[in-house]
Amino acid sequence: MPRLFTALEIPQDVAVSLSLLRGGLPSARWIEPENYHLTLRFVGDVEPRLADEFVAALDRIERRGFRLTLSGLGAFGNKKPHSVHAEVAASPDLNALQAEIDRACKRLGLPADQRKFVPHVTLARLKNAKPADVAHYLALRGGYRSRDFKVERFGLFSSRDSVGGGPYVLEEAFGLGRQEDFVPAAPLSYPRFASDFG
Repeated sequence: MPRLFTALEIPQDVAVSLSLLRGGLPSARWIEPENYHLTLRFVGDVEPRLADEFVAALDRIERRGFRLTLSGLGAFGNKKPHSVHAEVAASPDLNALQAEIDRACKRLGLPADQRKFVPHVTLARLKNAKPADVAHYLALRGGYRSRDFKVERFGLFSSRDSVGGGPYVLEEAFGLGRQEDFVPAAPLSYPRFASDFG
């Protein structure tokens, strides 16, 4: 049974810029650029009926599109680093979308995600990496910054049992509204002068 997760796709030109960061780190198993993604919520193995309900719940999410920038590199696992990743510049819209997906999971009784949401794009998985090697790699490339890009949809992806790093399959995509589709309510107008009351 495939494992499910929701994620954002990375535009091709941004993926190419990330792929230029590959190399120079012993023990790294580099993710293929076509498998770069930003995980929003890991779901895991789900029965088909529940998966259909989850798709319907995701389809009801109404949020507008937003812009994102990848800024800086980091590693997970301090004394035993196990992966390096591109970090994401702070984005309230991204956090709000992730929280809404998380609420949809809870309503369906899907298991809670034990990990705090830290938006990132995994570049490589590490095995027995020396912290000094990882620190050196990050010091040389830590100034990375992508162009900002528009997020217009999020996806439900599946992955087969493997060592990790893909391949991932986009099962369903969910569009986000355009900024201009969301018209803010007109501001209330108040009389400026006492004489305006008539």
